[in-house]
Amino acid sequence: MDDSFYRKDRLFIGGDWVAPDSTDVIEVISPSTEQVMGSVPDATTVDVDRAVAAARSALTSGPWPAMSPGERADIMTALSGVLQARSTDIAQMITEQNGSPISWSIMGQVFSSTLALDYYADLTRTYDFEERRDGMMGPVLLRREPVGVVGAIVPWNVPLFTTMLKLAPALAAGCTVVLKPAPETPLDAYMLAEAAIEAGLPPGVLNIVAAGREVGEHLVTHPGVDKIAFTGSTAAGRRIAALCGEQLKRCTLELGGKSAAIICADADLDATVAGLMSASLMNNGQACVAQTRILVQRDRYDDTVDALTAAVANMVVGDPMDPATEIGPLTSSRQRERVEGYITAGRDEGASVALGGGRPAGLDRGWYVEPTVFTGVDNSMRIAQEEIFGPVLAVIPYGDESEAIAIANDSPYGLSGSVWSADNARATDIARKIDTGTVSVNGFMIEFCSPFGGYKDSGLGRELGPEGLSHYLEMKSIMLLGGE
Repeated sequence: MDDSFYRKDRLFIGGDWVAPDSTDVIEVISPSTEQVMGSVPDATTVDVDRAVAAARSALTSGPWPAMSPGERADIMTALSGVLQARSTDIAQMITEQNGSPISWSIMGQVFSSTLALDYYADLTRTYDFEERRDGMMGPVLLRREPVGVVGAIVPWNVPLFTTMLKLAPALAAGCTVVLKPAPETPLDAYMLAEAAIEAGLPPGVLNIVAAGREVGEHLVTHPGVDKIAFTGSTAAGRRIAALCGEQLKRCTLELGGKSAAIICADADLDATVAGLMSASLMNNGQACVAQTRILVQRDRYDDTVDALTAAVANMVVGDPMDPATEIGPLTSSRQRERVEGYITAGRDEGASVALGGGRPAGLDRGWYVEPTVFTGVDNSMRIAQEEIFGPVLAVIPYGDESEAIAIANDSPYGLSGSVWSADNARATDIARKIDTGTVSVNGFMIEFCSPFGGYKDSGLGRELGPEGLSHYLEMKSIMLLGGE
């Protein structure tokens, strides 16, 4: 067998590599070559039952529930160290699976994951899991205890990072986890399992079962799962929320986005356009936080379009394993068809393609789409209202500041956004008026100490920051009526 073919024939359950219930496999297809590059077992509901049982056992017995927060933090720090040591291999694996440019994968896929883990390790050492309050009737002991077994369901675009946004606070809280990676990108989860073993994570604290939608729904509704943490589409999030609601099960949902970048009239155009290249087209545009609606004052519209199209035209499209590549292939054939469908819809609704709109010449193999810039876009068009999840930008004109804010807020989503101006105070004031969970001023960033999540159809709850940890904790009030 070719050394480049990654064949996994076991599931990671209870700290061990165990045979699956079925002989069915998930084939992992390279978005660059369109060839099968590996396979993993396709987990069944029986496998999920075993994983949940292992997580429940680790939650209630063995070393994990007896550990202090500091001891949990030490394991988290060790896990971060192992992932950092293997960062190049993990980044290459993720790039092979989903087409993310290797130039972006090291930081955007791997080190961002370890930063989240490091943040929660540090927070665990100082967090007040138990506190005393003086009440009107007497003292109260407030305890923050693990919510229990967590079902974590993650997407294919940034698989390790979205995993760590769930696993890190779960470990900090003392929970155990059953992780279901996306069937398109399950291989990096096996590298995470290997790292967990090396870091000394007790058996059953992390269990991994790759599977499709039906088995994922079994995980969501499993009576042994206390909380679901999901990142993915808004449509899937609605279904998960409904299922969790029937069981009064806790859930956090990080869903879609259609974020607006407001370019003020006084913004430095060259610096703004340079910043938008990564803010709007990171990970081939396959990012929920991508700033894909570019709002430009009418007086500067033509100049901005010229600068934007010139910058996008200069981006290197090609083999994602080449360090020079800035735009790689989309993750699946289905995703390319989806993006091309939106490009057709944009043309049909009257928008103009200033750049791109097709498949790049010379790249006959691989699921590539040209980076595309639409002009003459009205915010009511589908390309301005719906999440495309590809390298497609819509440049929308506005008159004054109030109209820019109104356009930015005229969206079913509210996940991210940015404001670009020479006046930071002015930009910050505009940011206050945007109906979205995170807004950056003169750049784009996710800060690990700050809650991340969205308004409206962009989700429920928050990840990162102390607020992210709170979703993995239950609060217990002990009334000390007989004194302390």
